Amino acid sequence: MKIVIGCDHGGLEHKNAIAEHLKERGFEVVDCGIHEQKSVDYPDIAIKVCEKITSGECERGILVCGTGIGMSIAANKVKGIRAAACSEHFSAKFTRLHNNSNILCLGGRVIGVGTALELADLFVDTEFEGGRHQTRVDKIMAIEK
Repeated sequence: MKIVIGCDHGGLEHKNAIAEHLKERGFEVVDCGIHEQKSVDYPDIAIKVCEKITSGECERGILVCGTGIGMSIAANKVKGIRAAACSEHFSAKFTRLHNNSNILCLGGRVIGVGTALELADLFVDTEFEGGRHQTRVDKIMAIEK
């Protein structure tokens, strides 16, 4: 699986740790930045990550900002994106199982690096259940039209 990742200045440490961790696990990781600690506007990074997913280049994405909320709001404006801000294990797993989310948004100022790695693992390792949940996801996606 090819995973795209990006962050703003509130998530650089977490983004770097997650990218390295996923590479060690054998995933191909596309890093859309940032690469140094400087202030950036998170929507600019969110759109770069979303474009990698909507183009089909990458299957899933991870965005990190201070809370995960700003990135999720920005990402969810892009047609075809289902981004979820998660800060605990249950939501990170069930956003894949039931919502078929394609972007996980994390908060570098909300959770520690260790938790971020665990949530990233749950997100990339969990497959969508389909079934009755597919009907619901289809209804969500129809809202875009």
